[in-house]
Amino acid sequence: MFGEKALELIRDLHRSKDGTLPAYNADGVRQVLEEIQVLFDTNQKDVANLPDPESDRIRMAAVQMRHAGVQRNKRCLLAYLYNRLHRVRQMRWEFGSILPPEIRDNLSESEIHWFNSYNRSLGNYMRSIGDGGGLDLTQDMKPPKSLYIEVRCVEDHGELEMEDGTVLTLRKNTQHFLPRSQCEHLIRQGILQHIT
Repeated sequence: MFGEKALELIRDLHRSKDGTLPAYNADGVRQVLEEIQVLFDTNQKDVANLPDPESDRIRMAAVQMRHAGVQRNKRCLLAYLYNRLHRVRQMRWEFGSILPPEIRDNLSESEIHWFNSYNRSLGNYMRSIGDGGGLDLTQDMKPPKSLYIEVRCVEDHGELEMEDGTVLTLRKNTQHFLPRSQCEHLIRQGILQHIT
């Protein structure tokens, strides 16, 4: 049946969980491309041997059927490849510039090359914005509601110098209203606690 192998590629991708990527099915892709080539060659031969397209409606119907099969295979193959690249792009934002080995092993050489190019482009763009100092767009998966947040010191930390040169003393149980970008690393370390 036309398009069964291409449809199976889509099904395999659909069955995988969100956040995962099944191994690239090079054999399935190759079989779909071979089927496309066989259908195309058969159509070429039939069209070349048609004495009069109006008189041989049965052969023309077969040509149109094979052409529809070629088009469906192409659409399925493109959907398979596009959705894989879409997932790879999402993983760049989730995992950072280095993919875990279990995911990287499931990528084709072309997908690895695309990931590296996307990684470079994203890095260059992030370095070019943010008043010359760069801006890490991957820091917050959801955009912050405000650039400043209220924090409470969980432990004595000492002095913290801000980007504008002011120095704050971080003592236990004191509260501060600080720029998110300058205190997120302290929140991750457990020195500050975000007050919501």
